[in-house]
Amino acid sequence: MTQPHRTIEGPAILDRLHDALTRYVVLPSPEAIDATVLWIAATHAQQAWAHAPRLVIRAPEKRCGKSRLLDIVEGTCANPLITVNASTAAVYRSIGSDDPPTLLVDEADTIFGGKAAEANEELRGLLNAGHQRNRPTIRWDNTNRKVEKIATFAMAALAGIGAMPDTIEDRAVVIRMRRRAPGEQVKPYRHRRDGVVLRQLANDLTEWLHAHHAVLEKAEPDMPLEDRAADTWEPLIAVADLAGGDWPDRGREAALTLTAERDSNGVTSDRVRLLTDCRRAFGTADALPTVVLLDRLKADPEAPWDEYSNGAGLTAMRLGMLLKEYDITSGNIRFTPEQARSYNLLSDQAKGYQRGDFQDAWQRYCPPLDPDTEASRTEPSQPSHPSSSQGRLAPVVRLKPSQPTPNTEIPPPVDHTRGPVTDARGTA
Repeated sequence: MTQPHRTIEGPAILDRLHDALTRYVVLPSPEAIDATVLWIAATHAQQAWAHAPRLVIRAPEKRCGKSRLLDIVEGTCANPLITVNASTAAVYRSIGSDDPPTLLVDEADTIFGGKAAEANEELRGLLNAGHQRNRPTIRWDNTNRKVEKIATFAMAALAGIGAMPDTIEDRAVVIRMRRRAPGEQVKPYRHRRDGVVLRQLANDLTEWLHAHHAVLEKAEPDMPLEDRAADTWEPLIAVADLAGGDWPDRGREAALTLTAERDSNGVTSDRVRLLTDCRRAFGTADALPTVVLLDRLKADPEAPWDEYSNGAGLTAMRLGMLLKEYDITSGNIRFTPEQARSYNLLSDQAKGYQRGDFQDAWQRYCPPLDPDTEASRTEPSQPSHPSSSQGRLAPVVRLKPSQPTPNTEIPPPVDHTRGPVTDARGTA
């Protein structure tokens, strides 16, 4: 006797997956639950996507539920392939097909943390490349004497303690787990008992999404995000829009909330951190001597610059090398006598940096300033040099054109072979 055909409704099946997650795991927020639901559902339509978002499940300590969440992901995602420690070659061979598995990596901190990080750099490259379709790895097959192209495209979830490499988190939906508080209860998970129910849920997800493959493949949902974040979240939002009900709104709210949370807690590269700290060190100054800029950078006890480069500290040469990537270079700058005294300079001319040279990089790479903070920013008034002020910032003297300092109106000397020396305002 044939079974009657079941109609699977999108909102109902996502709600069932939502219930399954919250039955066994306490997630940090409603948005985190919705994001995980949509990510799991998206694994059942991998062939429809141009990008394969990663799911990063991270926790600050043990016993925060990250491995249990990965268990539920394994039970409900499409074609799971779970590993704790696999060779990169094995992962390549497992992914390389038209219907790739969903790669699940537990204890990922042991792969990408500490001394193991360098040895697993190739695996990190695979995970980065596999975020976008048609980014194969090319290898020379010595046995068959020919070039071999190995597919890398596959959705992947990684669970571990602490942050994953920033290049992976930049391509991921990041779930920040935390230990259950007193009173937060979950049901114990038993694979033999509960796995059967979860696999039926996975089969229903596959049936529902495969029936709408053509729609999902052409989907271009309105995205609340831009650039790589939009690429990462697009499959999840497409699933939410297909489901309907309140899921489209919930999916977009999850995208905005978790992306903002990831960016505010993410690992910043040394160069971007340096740009941001230079902006703070400049205050409202038009120019700073290199020695003063270095002192101000090193004076921040929470910044890495005093111990930079294996404890040697940030030097003028290293500073110049880091800033050169943004077309920021130092030069000879003329300071007024008052400025020279405030900076404890031996003469009114010194190597330094112009504020204007930083402006483009600050706008492109640094987080925007809080308008209230910027409006209230004032020049420090403590002693003249950081070395004598116990780590506090040295004062900056900013001269207004309408209020010239006495005895400073003498025209700057001119070297007829090179032209006039530039002053602190960038004028000759």
